[in-house]
Amino acid sequence: MLPSLAAWMQGLSPELGFLRVFQYLTFRAVMAAMTALVIGIAAGPWVIRRLTELKIGQPVRGYAMQTHLVKNGTPTMGGVLILIAITVSTLLWGQLGNRFLWIVMVVTLGFGAIGWADDWRKVVRKDPEGMRSRDKYLWQSVIGLFAAVFLVFSISATSNTNGFELLFAWIRSGFTTELPHTGLLVPFFKEVSYPLGVFGFIVLSYLVIVGSSNAVNLTDGLDGLAIMPVIMVGSALGVFAYVTGNAVYARYLLFPHIPGTGELLVYCSAMAGAGLAFLWFNAHPAQVFMGDVGALALGGALGTVAVIVREEIVLAIMGGIFVVEALSVMLQVGWFKYTRRRYGEGRRLLKMAPLHHHFEKSGWAETQVVVRFWIITMLLCLIGLSSLKLR
Repeated sequence: MLPSLAAWMQGLSPELGFLRVFQYLTFRAVMAAMTALVIGIAAGPWVIRRLTELKIGQPVRGYAMQTHLVKNGTPTMGGVLILIAITVSTLLWGQLGNRFLWIVMVVTLGFGAIGWADDWRKVVRKDPEGMRSRDKYLWQSVIGLFAAVFLVFSISATSNTNGFELLFAWIRSGFTTELPHTGLLVPFFKEVSYPLGVFGFIVLSYLVIVGSSNAVNLTDGLDGLAIMPVIMVGSALGVFAYVTGNAVYARYLLFPHIPGTGELLVYCSAMAGAGLAFLWFNAHPAQVFMGDVGALALGGALGTVAVIVREEIVLAIMGGIFVVEALSVMLQVGWFKYTRRRYGEGRRLLKMAPLHHHFEKSGWAETQVVVRFWIITMLLCLIGLSSLKLR
């Protein structure tokens, strides 16, 4: 919004040439982060107060850690604060004609709506389990598939063609036309890409978007545990977006050049600023919890950005904490069901899942788990960023 307004004002008067700074992507990214941070910190106390007045408190499951029982009743659904800060900041500093900006926002708000419904059931119906998993995955799948189909043609669009023209051309060809930028890039290797085709791209994108959403949600179990890795991974993905969207840098670093992706740097910066503002209130002992409304939305956003910049494998590296947390739950549940069928009683691989609870059961303090997971994520993000040059 502001870049367009500044360009319009420049056209009215040459004396307003200093407004050119609003067209610089890096400037707008910095301002997006600052704006989201200020909005989050300023609105945080009011949001927490309103959640408390509405009695929107986090119910603690009966089988939860004993040390977590004191958290019962802490305001939840604080992810609303993050979504407000991201949305307002992105609308202010982003180029609103950018197709990638809108699809990421649609996924973010769509998954946020699913999380809202889930949290609302937990709070209003006093059901600690919330929305049924089947219903949650259904709506996640609807949004994930929509985004995947949109992106396979949108990413392949050029200055001479748009996504709809590519879609119609693909249909007329009998679904055989190969589209550019639909391969799976392998980091640390020069121009190594496995062709996926349109259907393969859609399946992979769906799995990345929905999988990332649920992985972040599973990680969100301790004060500040999920939000800082989201900030770090999102910021790193913003760097990849900037490189992919810049023809010179993309050519020099042997990355695919996808026009328009650079604008995602504004979104990733807004996400980082909003995340830091939320961490101000979510640091131990937390005044508010993110809830599914924030975790599902942020995870879906990370997955969507990674798909757009063609860095799905790098996302798995940098978001290794999310991946391991999700795997720990799947392995725990799978092993329990298998041993119950095999031996008549369920057995566990971990003391408790997700993984962060296993370390708590092993004697780590909550703050130790959180900070050590942050350190691991920082290391993984540096490894991921090194793939920019180590190829």
